[in-house]
Amino acid sequence: MEEPEQGIRETLAVRIQDSRENDFIEIELHRQELSYQNLLQVSCSELGILPEQVEKMRKLPNTLLRKDKDIQRLQDFQEIELLVKSGNPDWTQHTALPRTETPCYNSNAAKMTY
Repeated sequence: MEEPEQGIRETLAVRIQDSRENDFIEIELHRQELSYQNLLQVSCSELGILPEQVEKMRKLPNTLLRKDKDIQRLQDFQEIELLVKSGNPDWTQHTALPRTETPCYNSNAAKMTY
């Protein structure tokens, strides 16, 4: 007989704060896999960023997630934002595109001078 906790999954909505992509993506984790590191790894993988780029994780609207106990209290469909370290221009180019798609080329970006 299967233990009740084994099959339980949590679905969380995740996005990058202040990204040009405002939508959330949904990720699923088994209840027993809910930890800060697992959530960080899966979220970053799905959003196409590196875990090293993430400064903080926030449960919306205003609660920082800092440890495994914080993550284990999350409930289905809670919204999480990843706050990316400032000074890293690469993160703004990442969006939650399927792995087979690539972002469109912006010809205006090539004309910009700094």
